Formats: sequence, structure tokens, C-alpha cells
Amino acid sequence: MRKWYFFLVVIAVLFSCKGRKDTKVSQDYLIEGDTVYIPSQSSLQKKIKTDVVRYQPYNESFTASGIVQAIPNQYAQIVSPFAGRVTKTFVHLGQKIRTGSPLFEISSAAFFDAVKNYCQAQQEMNVAYINMRREQDLVKNKVGAKKEEEDAELNYSLKKSEMKNAKSALSVYHINIKRIYLGKPLIIRSPIAGDIVKNDIVIGQYIKEDAEPLATIANLDRVWVIAHIKEKDISLINSISRVGVVLIAFPNREISGKIYHIGQMMDMDTHSVEVIIECNNKNRLMKPGMYGYVKLHDRATQKIIIPSSALLQEDNSTYVFVKIGKGKYVKRDVQTISATANNIAIISGLKPHEEIIIKGAFYLNNIF
Repeated sequence: MRKWYFFLVVIAVLFSCKGRKDTKVSQDYLIEGDTVYIPSQSSLQKKIKTDVVRYQPYNESFTASGIVQAIPNQYAQIVSPFAGRVTKTFVHLGQKIRTGSPLFEISSAAFFDAVKNYCQAQQEMNVAYINMRREQDLVKNKVGAKKEEEDAELNYSLKKSEMKNAKSALSVYHINIKRIYLGKPLIIRSPIAGDIVKNDIVIGQYIKEDAEPLATIANLDRVWVIAHIKEKDISLINSISRVGVVLIAFPNREISGKIYHIGQMMDMDTHSVEVIIECNNKNRLMKPGMYGYVKLHDRATQKIIIPSSALLQEDNSTYVFVKIGKGKYVKRDVQTISATANNIAIISGLKPHEEIIIKGAFYLNNIF
């Protein structure tokens, strides 16, 4: 009897309010425009729950695909600077080596000729120097001719230039002049410290001048993750406070990283910028070529955070129900961004200390 009495009262109110449009009435509610009134005895009261919204710390984040790469100056492919035959190897796959460690030995006629030319040029320079000093002493003691002194000085200058050229012919191959001896095979040494990650050295094999690398050395204590950030997210890069990397191989593990470099050119095809993230890889989990994604987190700000259950969508609008009086709620459009799987951050549409429906809002949405 009470429900029917309430219903009749509502009808009377509706007829007394002339000019109002989009009105809908039920024994459990009254709808007028975007506002719904739910009396205390309505069954809907037990199905909804409200809460006051407040500012909370919020970190905006976005993701981008990435691929692991070795750091270029910590990665070296070893080739022989001369054609020749491998006579000895000093390393094996997986071995840790230091800068300058011997890798393999090669017997090369071209190398022998280069060393011979250098030694001969050095010897001729030394003879020219001694001859020049002798002519200078003779002139000083007034027993020599000035022309002979000048010829000796010119000859020394020429021989010195020839020695420098012969030395450069070896130095261009990063060969340590102090370690070469006439008639000795060439020992190829590592330019960096790291691990032997590839080893194709075979004793007795003949190597041509244009042969493929025989060994690859990489220091993987630190690696790069190359990500491409979309144009719409570029403005957020400079305020990034934390970077995490999640690999396909380890989906439940986030690896900490830091931004090493932000590209200055945009890829015209993908409208993205290359960002290099450097990660510690002491545990060797990250291997060059691995795929994953990069999670970039912005610095914390204050935003209103609401449960996802409070948010409703209809066509192109997103809205919540805001309490504006006892049992009275109004639909309010809001702009949002995702916060977590269960929460939504509000950009506009709500103010702190307003009360909204956080549970059961869909019951009201269904009656409109």
C-alpha cells in the first residue's frame, strides 16, 4: 500500500511541474532529464554504494615495444687484417677475456712483408740519423762540407717519413708495433673485455682478406633496449621518473632501466622517436635480440581516482552518477585516463569531496 501511495505522490508531483521534459516514473525511482531520484524505501537503494572522491597520487604511464641490443662499443666482431692460415687459437666459446687478450694466431705472407718493410724502414732511418749526426759534427769542427750536411739532413727526413708510412700501414690494423717481431706470426688480440659469444676459429683454416668475422666478443654486463615512442607520447618523455622493461621470455618480471638517449629525428613512416634504455644485466637475463615492451612512468601528480565500476559509457560519452541530494543523483560527463586495472583517473568532470556511485551504477544506467 505504501509503494502505491508513493507512486501516486510522484504522479502528482509530475503533473504539477509543467514544462519539464524527458520524465520517467516507477515505484522505485523518478527520472527527470539526467537526474534520478531514488526514495529510501526503493529496492535500488540496497544495490548501490557511494563514496566521496579525493585527490590521490597518480603516475601516468605508457608502453612501447622494444628489442634488446648489445651496446655498440661493448660489442666486437673479430676479423683478420691479413689473408693467411690460422696456426693457433687461444680462446673457446663462453670464455671471459680482457682487453688485449690473445684470440688466435695467423701465418700471413702479407703480414710478413708489412713487418719486413717496417723493420727495414726503421733500420734505414737509424742509419740516416747516424750519418746526419756525423756530418753535423764535421761541419761543427770545420772539417766537413755544408752541402754534405744538408744532404744528410734531407736523407734522414725522407727515411723518417718512410718509416712513419710503414708504421701506419701496421697501425691501421690496430697492431701493436711493440709486440711484432720479424718472422713471427701475427697474434690477433681482443679490442674489448667481454665474453666470447661466437667462435668460428678453426686451426688450419685459410682466411681471405674479405672473410667473415671469426669471433664475436660482447660485454653484456649492461645492455640497451631500443624502443620507439609514438608521437602522442613524446611530450611525456622528459618527465619520466621510472622505466621498466618486461621481456616476452619473463612476462612476470619487470627489469629496471634508465633513459640513455632520446633520438632527435622522428621516423616519418611510424611517427615515432627512438629511445634507448640502458639496463643492468649482471644476471645475464637479457640477451641481444629478445623482444619485450618498455613501461615508462611519469612523475607522480594529484588526480581524482575512482573505481572502474563507477564509470559508465554510452555512445561517445563517459559519465558517472554524482549525488546532489538525499537519494538524488545526476549523470555527469567525465574525461578519463587509465590508472590501473581496477581504477580510473579523472582529468575533468569531478571535483574533490563530491560523492558518486561507485558500485551498482549500471542499475541506474539501465533505467534511463
